[in-house]
Amino acid sequence: MNELQGLKALVTGGASGIGLAVARTFAAEGAAVVVLDLAIDRPDALPPGAGYVAADISDDSAVRAAVGSAVESLGGLDILVNNAGIGAQGTVEDATDEEWHRVLDVNVVGTARVSRAAWPALRASAQAAVVNTASLVATAGLPQRAVYSASKGAVLALTRAMAADGMPDGIRVNAVSPGTADTPWIGRLLASAPDPVAERAALEARQPHGRLVSPDEIAHAVLYLASPRAGSTTGAEITVDGGMAGLRLRPRP
Repeated sequence: MNELQGLKALVTGGASGIGLAVARTFAAEGAAVVVLDLAIDRPDALPPGAGYVAADISDDSAVRAAVGSAVESLGGLDILVNNAGIGAQGTVEDATDEEWHRVLDVNVVGTARVSRAAWPALRASAQAAVVNTASLVATAGLPQRAVYSASKGAVLALTRAMAADGMPDGIRVNAVSPGTADTPWIGRLLASAPDPVAERAALEARQPHGRLVSPDEIAHAVLYLASPRAGSTTGAEITVDGGMAGLRLRPRP
């Protein structure tokens, strides 16, 4: 416990799903936390004492204002978690130019916008760490995920480039790549399926351990990457996917 005692963290997309699990885990480990999100439906879901700033990460002026407000309220910044993002379904044939621009602007450029705004405060920290949320689909081809896969592949590449640039500034940059996680976004996808029960069973079976990944499991990987104990880890990726990326198991009888 108290892995992050005394550290100050900003978590984007922290109002629900993986981001909320990260915010709660960080707070439980002693960090002061501010959540950045478009909106928050349940302020009571945030950990006690956590702050909240509203911003659309596709709007640079809103991002700069929100990050500045968070840094001011925290009294500095040690950890940035770039978790905010949007999903997309469909093949490369299906996707419109508008969808390409929308998803890349949020998932890739949005990550860069927040990082750019936070960089001066991170540079001033002796324990600076950035963790970006990539995805299993950055390196594994899944059907109906062309735009989303491209965006997360870019996030993974950006992570390594940021890690190289962050070295002289003392800023570590890493990524976590979840498999299919039990989040509100997946819940909405399941609800829209013709047979939600069968679709959930198919998603669970696709992962070798036979279930969806929990947000808390992903949050603990983020915690490791953000912790000062991971001081020699930068430019790295932790995949939390039940073995989907690397294992090739025989079908279960």
